[in-house]
Amino acid sequence: MLNADALSQLRQLKTNIEENKVVFPGTVKATNGRFGFVALDEGRDVFLPPEEMQKVLPGDRVKITEEEGDKGKTQGMIDELLDTSLDTFVGRYLVKGKGHFVVPETPGINRWIFIPPKERQGAEPDDYIYCQIHKHPIKDGKGQAKILKVLGKAGDTGIERALTVATFHLPDTWPDAVQKQAGALDESTVEAKSEGRDDRTDQPYVTIDSPGTQDMDDALLAVPNATGWKLSIAIADPTAVIEPGSPAEQEAFRRATAIYFPGEPLPMLPDTLSTRLCSLMPDVKRLALVCDLQVNNDGSLGDYQFHQAVIRSHGKLSYELVSNLIEGREDDEIKALPDTVSNSLDQLHQIATALRKWRHEHALVNGDRPEFRLRLDENRRIRLIEPSVQNEAHRLVEECMIAANRCAAEFLGQRDKGLFIQHPGLRDDRSDNVRALLEGYAPDLAGIDATSAAGFRDLMKQTEGLAAEVPVKAIISRQLARAELSFTPAPHQGMGLAAYTTFTSPLRKFSDFHVHRLIKSILWQESLNELNDEQLTELQQTQIRARQAANSLENWLKSDFAKTLGENAMTGVISRTTPAGFFVRLDANGLEGFVSCKTLEGKFSFDPVTLRLVHNKNGRTFQLEQPVTVTFSGVDDERKQIQFNLVDAPAEGREPANTIDA
Repeated sequence: MLNADALSQLRQLKTNIEENKVVFPGTVKATNGRFGFVALDEGRDVFLPPEEMQKVLPGDRVKITEEEGDKGKTQGMIDELLDTSLDTFVGRYLVKGKGHFVVPETPGINRWIFIPPKERQGAEPDDYIYCQIHKHPIKDGKGQAKILKVLGKAGDTGIERALTVATFHLPDTWPDAVQKQAGALDESTVEAKSEGRDDRTDQPYVTIDSPGTQDMDDALLAVPNATGWKLSIAIADPTAVIEPGSPAEQEAFRRATAIYFPGEPLPMLPDTLSTRLCSLMPDVKRLALVCDLQVNNDGSLGDYQFHQAVIRSHGKLSYELVSNLIEGREDDEIKALPDTVSNSLDQLHQIATALRKWRHEHALVNGDRPEFRLRLDENRRIRLIEPSVQNEAHRLVEECMIAANRCAAEFLGQRDKGLFIQHPGLRDDRSDNVRALLEGYAPDLAGIDATSAAGFRDLMKQTEGLAAEVPVKAIISRQLARAELSFTPAPHQGMGLAAYTTFTSPLRKFSDFHVHRLIKSILWQESLNELNDEQLTELQQTQIRARQAANSLENWLKSDFAKTLGENAMTGVISRTTPAGFFVRLDANGLEGFVSCKTLEGKFSFDPVTLRLVHNKNGRTFQLEQPVTVTFSGVDDERKQIQFNLVDAPAEGREPANTIDA
């Protein structure tokens, strides 16, 4: 038995050890195995053995100490949990003996988590469930979860959307305060807010959109004049009926953007606002922020002004109808259009032609990429994928919106106050690769400084249609950075413009909604809750998460649909290359699938400069935009990735399939 002095000495020894040990803060990174790593703040990674990984969750902020592990390898030991970011997650309900668990779908959580009896919400085996961490595993490696919502079983109608919403932590219900605010608004609100605005209800504005669209953001009108045209772009004005800082505005910021999930969108604003009171529906008075713009004959922009107005759209026209009118076709629907509308549409087409010509000469115009429309069945799964043709009407609307957005960017930039979209062009870490690409395959262009805005624009123009051994422009396009939100104007190199913003989709994007607030605060001294740096980062991260969610759901639905492709050979082009293989985009339906190098004879090397895969012996090459023929080989259900096998030529007596039937 130790006496008091011995106990005191032991306590002091323990205190000395604690005070002298070296701890390192960092963030836990998971792997596909049971082990993990801690990315230390000082810039290096430390191995976490399985028994230590059991105590933490992906993304946890921890302090660790280092010790020598098996075979002399340095490993980390968890010393303290600083913070945990993983709160909710999706998984599958599992009963094993008397134990009830959730098997997480979240990458990196490679364990079952116990669910105590009071937290099971009546879930049944194989149910997909939305859970919350109930007890962190930091103390003993035995975490617990509680069920927040039972989502359903595999095969249930809409289960893919429900799982995607839960996985990406997207709000799918409206807070009571938002519902109360939206419910208090009606047509009398529009009437009351119309006072003091320009009355343009007699002018023949029209909306041009898809037949099923309900949240219509814009309406157009054009009139010729001595030096070109007066183009008037009316944009829906939700900021007129939503008070600054109100619950609806706070929720719009929280959501950041509407997400157009196949079959059932997730809106940014309640339907009362987005598809009724603020949508520029035909034959009703609606509030609008209007940009009146002089477009010169050469497509350059002249003077512009912003106005608060009341409009009455004279028609909701489909892209197909407007395209048919532009092409000179006649049918009963076109003949029924008032002359004022037909004349305005003709002028709008001339304006769009001039604007596009100017952009071709002075900026950058991206080519039309093939698009496809998903047709769903009653179970919200893909029944058919068909081409979605981009016609002259689509380009007409696009050019008018870009012109209006350029005006907004210039207006805010001159006042050193705004929210802009900047695009830095090449990724910083790819400049050397692009320089090597030009030196090797387009030496005449090697002197261009692709890191500058002017140089990047020049390079993209000169590589359009360039005859070279490799598709230079496609390769460069794979090296680009992501566009970002910014409080200060900067070049949007992807568009070849000195500055750019968007305000033409305020029903769908909070950044556009906020630009409305900015313009109004400058011109009419309306209230504005300015965003700070932290909020800007949050807004951008939410936008990225929304895109990831939409892509995830679409990939899931497409991978399920791919299982109906059968054994026919299909033509496509290589859309992306990696050291492990290449992706092929099918001509018929736009589905993308992966061809693994493991399924090809021999070994291939990946060239990071040309993004080509080259056979080590016979020199066989696979590169971007290369036509290939493939067959469907399966789906990696965990990754939701379609897999193809390469065929060098169609089987004898069988032609490649150019259409895919449901």
